[in-house]
Amino acid sequence: MLTLKQRMMDRDDFLIGVELVTTRGTMKEQKARQTRRLAADLGESKRVDWVSITDNAGGNPMLSPMALGKNLLYGGKEVMIHLSCKDFNRHGLESEAWQLGSEGFRNILALTGDYPGTGYHGQAKPVFDIDSVGLLTLLGEMNRGLDRPSVNSNSNQKPLEPTDFFLGAVATNFKRHENEVVPQYLKMEKKVEVGAQFIIAQIGFDARKSHEMLVYLERRGHRKVPLIGNVYLLSLPTARFFRTQKIPGVVISETLLEECEMQARGPDKGRRYFQELAAKQIACFRGMGFRGAYLGGVHSMPEIRDILDIEAAFSPDDWRQFAREIRYPQEGEFYLHTEDEQTGLADPERLAPAYEASQGSRPRSRNVTLGYRFSRWVHDQVFLPHTRLYRWGRKVYAKAKDTRQGPALLRAAEHAGKSLLYRCKDCGDCSLPDIAFLCPESQCAKNQRNGPCGGTRDGLCEVDDFECIWARAYDRLKNEGKEMDLLEHAPVIPDEALRGTSSWANHFLGRDHHSKSAPTPAHRENKHQESKKSDE
Repeated sequence: MLTLKQRMMDRDDFLIGVELVTTRGTMKEQKARQTRRLAADLGESKRVDWVSITDNAGGNPMLSPMALGKNLLYGGKEVMIHLSCKDFNRHGLESEAWQLGSEGFRNILALTGDYPGTGYHGQAKPVFDIDSVGLLTLLGEMNRGLDRPSVNSNSNQKPLEPTDFFLGAVATNFKRHENEVVPQYLKMEKKVEVGAQFIIAQIGFDARKSHEMLVYLERRGHRKVPLIGNVYLLSLPTARFFRTQKIPGVVISETLLEECEMQARGPDKGRRYFQELAAKQIACFRGMGFRGAYLGGVHSMPEIRDILDIEAAFSPDDWRQFAREIRYPQEGEFYLHTEDEQTGLADPERLAPAYEASQGSRPRSRNVTLGYRFSRWVHDQVFLPHTRLYRWGRKVYAKAKDTRQGPALLRAAEHAGKSLLYRCKDCGDCSLPDIAFLCPESQCAKNQRNGPCGGTRDGLCEVDDFECIWARAYDRLKNEGKEMDLLEHAPVIPDEALRGTSSWANHFLGRDHHSKSAPTPAHRENKHQESKKSDE
């Protein structure tokens, strides 16, 4: 029997996955029993290729996905486990991954995760020790054989046995502004670069925007990366709830909400319309060349069968008309590509005129401040390895009495200056140069160091309602014609052992992430082969 990985990577099958949302409480709870019945039905269905189980969806405390997944897995069903960074630090995530691998779970969807909601005695403190890019980097290294840390630098311990995870990630382009959309595309590429083998798109209701993500992957050389379209079975209450934007990253436009309200006035309260909308989305994804559909918002097997039956009854070319119907963008929404007049989808050969015109200019932005220009100039003069001041800094900090803090006067100047300019939190592993001199510790609710999360609302942070630092960073770099270099740096996995120390000292003496690069797959493979030879 072929695995999900084999079917997705080696064949052209159009696959159907269904999202199963876990519940709060034990398996004895009434809602948990209902969810377990749905899980059993999904396990027996030959029309559902895999079951995807959420990890504390919406930031709420819920039953572990493994509790529902084990029976499915042992019954022969392909199961995808969501693993998010909001509740575990890197040790906890690694531990969870080892348990998943030991139980036989192979398919993992790596997520940064939603900001925690209300739970026991109020809101929980989020973790976000690493993000989805860091998690994919970790899991990718586990697949290649993770090095064992050792206090003895002379020891030659073998890497751990490789895992066999099939790694996926989520991406979204359902955003209103250019400085939201393009960074999301760049982060999607970064996820692929560090180990994501497939991408599941976020919920959205705009066929042209969905097609644009497929076009972007193909134009950027990722044609072979399977893209799965997201299909969510709406109802009027759900549409109204999504409209409040309390679920980060999910947008219901005013036009779509009005359509839902009109359809819900019918005798079946819009049930048939919502099922047809879901079926039409599946048909569009199939016709556009997606590798599958990810079906959410369903609560019973009859609902799933109805949707799949409706989609199966369509003619092969009906999707072309559906693609013109399913067009519910936000007002003034940014598109990277112009519209193909014949199909209504993204034209792969033509960028949107306004965006293309901006490529040769340096657009003004209130985010390009005097403080940013000053920061950039100082960094280029002092912290780049080829400069004279950098060489001087290495000597000064190497001779300091406390090399973790550096000379007392310079440490005082660093602390005062960075606190004033950037609201520095003294993490000791500075990402300012990576994010156009914006601090992720003090100005990002999720401490995102490898690109934006998917939760912004109209350019604003989902938690604190100020402009996302990654949107601001994009504006700054676009002013210099370098916006596509936003995520060119190696994945940032900050070292918590450096917290409270001088980031200048750590930079000059090679202790921060700027001085390290993630081992390449070839390097990992060579080390693994060497360890096998030593066994022989």
